[in-house]
Amino acid sequence: MGSETIVAGKEQHCGFVALVGRPNVGKSTLLNHLLRQKISITSRKPQTTRHRILGINSDATHQVIFVDTPGLHGTVNKTLNRVMNETVASVVKDVDVILFLVERLVFNEGDQLVLELLKDSKVPVLLIINKVDLLKDKAQLLPHINKLAEAYSFADIVPLSALNGHNMEAVEELVKSYLPAGPFLYPEDQVTDRSSRFLASELIREKVTRQLGDEVPYEVSVEIERFVQEGPTLHIHGLILVDKDGQKRMVVGKDGERLKTIGTAARQDMEKAFDCKVMLNLWVKVKSGWADDERALQSLGYMD
Repeated sequence: MGSETIVAGKEQHCGFVALVGRPNVGKSTLLNHLLRQKISITSRKPQTTRHRILGINSDATHQVIFVDTPGLHGTVNKTLNRVMNETVASVVKDVDVILFLVERLVFNEGDQLVLELLKDSKVPVLLIINKVDLLKDKAQLLPHINKLAEAYSFADIVPLSALNGHNMEAVEELVKSYLPAGPFLYPEDQVTDRSSRFLASELIREKVTRQLGDEVPYEVSVEIERFVQEGPTLHIHGLILVDKDGQKRMVVGKDGERLKTIGTAARQDMEKAFDCKVMLNLWVKVKSGWADDERALQSLGYMD
């Protein structure tokens, strides 16, 4: 073993860990808790995560590089959906451990679709049963676990609550136990490979998603046009892209009130994330068909 993998007499371990599952099972919430800070946006709406997002957690001897993936979905009716599914498929081929998230006593077609993708996997797959705090009858959990254990040879099965942090340490220790020996790939204080500019765009998109609930479908994206530090203040100009004129009216709201609410909530989160005063200006623009346009998806960072 090369000397570069030894620190203060202890061997270093480093590896990639994929978080996979159908939309809205809590992957981003789990990632944020494992990192103890927010880097991946969350909402109750499915398909909130669209990008491959790296979250990095380091201690003295282990560096865990978590990869939060979009939810895998069966209906691929747009280029964006296809790109998101391809992202998941490529990630699971190139990691050291996989965390497969399911929800309580549910195992539906969406979960089965993910399981089919994992069946050729050569790395340990840990089944994470999320949201167990919402179970009224905990006695139902054991028969469900036994049934899932028959469906696939999981390396481990862990019930937890990502939102409440229940059983999180058990997952962290399990993940570390499967990491290969090797030097750290990132500085110990780095938490993500994503830029501050990207995080700003995601925080705006999160607030749009939360404000609009089911009123606006998934044809919303955000482009950061200006990101400049001037003295103690960070100036950010964000462009919210929608697919139709009606969606623009919804995002702006009566007398611009909804857009103002989105901007205030996003700015408050940005000031926490960037630890400085933020001046945020938002505009809404109609860009029809962007979710089905490869060039548009490339310019918005959805495709490498």
